[in-house]
Amino acid sequence: MTPERYAKILRVLSHRQPTLTVLMDEVNKPHNLSAIVRTCDAVGVLEAHAVPPSHGTLATFEGHTYDATSGSAHKWVGVQSHSDAISAVRELQGKGFQVLATHLSQRSVDYREPDYTRPTCVLLGAEKWGVSDEAAEAADQNIIIPMFGMVQSLNVSVAAATILFEAQRQRLAAGMYAQPQLTPEELARRAFEWGYPDLAPAYRERGEAYPALDEQGQIAG
Repeated sequence: MTPERYAKILRVLSHRQPTLTVLMDEVNKPHNLSAIVRTCDAVGVLEAHAVPPSHGTLATFEGHTYDATSGSAHKWVGVQSHSDAISAVRELQGKGFQVLATHLSQRSVDYREPDYTRPTCVLLGAEKWGVSDEAAEAADQNIIIPMFGMVQSLNVSVAAATILFEAQRQRLAAGMYAQPQLTPEELARRAFEWGYPDLAPAYRERGEAYPALDEQGQIAG
């Protein structure tokens, strides 16, 4: 690993936002999944969540067979699998996240109204049927993107980007990208995994701690 590569890894990790995430509920088209993950990387999401589709391309999610749309972003944004949307919503709420479901209901608000500086998860539904009524009800709030055209909704990956960049805007204004949100230990751990993806699994299998890296990104000692 070159010093320049290591410096970029540290810079990116210093901007990661562990309190901002998405939950993709049965998003089954590979290009949409890939595009959402790419946007997650762009705004600094540390880890995404997903319920694999009930039908079709399970391998797209579980096997991490992303298409070119991701721009290799899947290497930098982990995707945690969940069995169903309701349990995933409850788990994230239990960790202190507000869950904002993209869903039209009587309690929907403009997507720009919520406070995205709070720990936030954006719940996105499948392409054809969107977020289920049950999942939307379990969410803390429903949000919509105002539409003034003949088409009533955006592509799910475009909607994700619109909402996540609003979250980024609010967090930038609040100074949340100015200081690392990861602990020094977590940042160092992920820097090793990103910098040495071929070595990291062997250390984990042996139950050994990762070696320290020097200022150039080389294994110390």
